[in-house]
Amino acid sequence: MSRAGRAGPRPAPGALGPGRRVYAIGDVHGCAARLQELHAAIAADLAREPIHDARLVHLGDYIDRGPDSAAVVGLLANDPVMAGMPTINLCGNHERMMLDALAGDGEPVDHWIANSAGATLRSWNISPLSPAASWRAALPPRDLVLLEGLALHHRVDGYLFVHAGVRPGIPLVRQSEEDLLWIREGFLNHRGPWLPEAPDVAIVHGHTPEAAPTVARNRIGIDTGAVNGGRLTCAVLEGRTVRFLEA
Repeated sequence: MSRAGRAGPRPAPGALGPGRRVYAIGDVHGCAARLQELHAAIAADLAREPIHDARLVHLGDYIDRGPDSAAVVGLLANDPVMAGMPTINLCGNHERMMLDALAGDGEPVDHWIANSAGATLRSWNISPLSPAASWRAALPPRDLVLLEGLALHHRVDGYLFVHAGVRPGIPLVRQSEEDLLWIREGFLNHRGPWLPEAPDVAIVHGHTPEAAPTVARNRIGIDTGAVNGGRLTCAVLEGRTVRFLEA
């Protein structure tokens, strides 16, 4: 029996246009079974409440720490909810660490190893003791294409989706990749507008785990610690409301 839960709508800090719905999923960290369960919950939600324009956004951190990073990436590489549904996969800081490590050796490899690379490599049947220069060639080409094609952000109407957050007051085109993937200080406590070119936009992000989703006046945080005894959360955005699915 599915453990996926639902919560009713509440006021949201941003807005979507008529006939549009966005499902946004927080940090997965190798929890493939929970992600599959949440994808099934989204399909059931769409069956109950069909809508003309629905899309799915994964907010990054698919790998590391959890039991099956390779299976998570495999789920993303297919149509995870239904054929033809637009799906946007964002890059998280853990994917960035992995990609940097696959590009060479030295400090990026050591950095990734210190952040659970061993379990991630073993999920692809790659020995962490094998030469780092051999890891890239050992990955399935489809998975590598997906990882190298991850986006840094995605904008829909009154929302900007990004893994970690943004640096307040800086135009989106000038935001640093490091901030988009890693920021906490200077972002989480900010209460004003984010982008000078879009002062009304709200941010939907992961990266900072909390016991429950955060709905603030200018952002929604949905990393609820799936790999650390919490839940995997999906924000369902429609009109000026947000509700949550979880697994």
